[in-house]
Amino acid sequence: MKMIIRTLCSAIAILVLTLTTYNAVQAQKRIEDRFANVNGVRLHYLFAGKGDPVILMHGYAETNHMWRPLIPELAKTHTVIAPDLRGFGQSAKPSGGYTKKAMAQDIHALAVSLGYRRATIVGHDIGLMVAYAYAAQYPNEVERIVLMDAFLPGVGDWRSVRLLRDLWHFHFYGETPLKLVMGRERIYLEHFWNDFAADPKHSLSEADRSFYAASYAQPGAMRAGFEVFHAFEQDAKDFAEFAQTKLTMPMLVLTGEKASGNALIEQARLVDTDVHGVVMKGSGHWLMEEAPRQVIPQLVAFINNPR
Repeated sequence: MKMIIRTLCSAIAILVLTLTTYNAVQAQKRIEDRFANVNGVRLHYLFAGKGDPVILMHGYAETNHMWRPLIPELAKTHTVIAPDLRGFGQSAKPSGGYTKKAMAQDIHALAVSLGYRRATIVGHDIGLMVAYAYAAQYPNEVERIVLMDAFLPGVGDWRSVRLLRDLWHFHFYGETPLKLVMGRERIYLEHFWNDFAADPKHSLSEADRSFYAASYAQPGAMRAGFEVFHAFEQDAKDFAEFAQTKLTMPMLVLTGEKASGNALIEQARLVDTDVHGVVMKGSGHWLMEEAPRQVIPQLVAFINNPR
């Protein structure tokens, strides 16, 4: 009988330990919605995990929702913060402040408010511009940086990059464009999701398209989105100045073969001394959606072991 009781107690102890470990892991992977008032703007952000912080910055035609497949993987070993940038998603949509320099200051203020003075930063599309502006302004506070498919205004021969073949939408702002797009947000956004993908049928899912279309139909959202492009000329001036001092932290550059290709990697080498570039074969611009099996392992490996 004593043997049976000891065996039963051991089994219960193992079960309790297993459940405790499981619950701890699940808690780390759980994604929380949070808000913060920083730098004069109210930001919404996703929060998960525990450990050294990683900040994920989304691009245009998306929100921080794009990072949900990645967050649980990173949250196993890191604190993950994925903000909706100023003007996007559930964040406030002020009339100004859309230079990437200013948007980076928002995210830095968020990191400081959370008690983080050093972080790894990741950006896709417009988010990579914000990530670069963050690293350029606060180089001693960036552990490593990832740039994902787009370009750096003002760096090298930036006006000839492939993604600028559709230059019209960078000048599409003001009252008339807003009236044309109102109620037709999805039609406008489909251009990006389809034409910037290697194959429109293997780009964003229907559920994600519906989610983003609703997000961009919010009051002030399209105006904010247009202002992000309107700020490019000032961004080019800011980035040209930033590029005069090269970054030295490890930088991973991920691009789509059918989108930025080697162009962004070449730009990155003009602004950082420690660049590793990878072109995702067969992928277009939407790396997280078109090539997740290639992209997520690359991101996790670099963030966990940048060398």
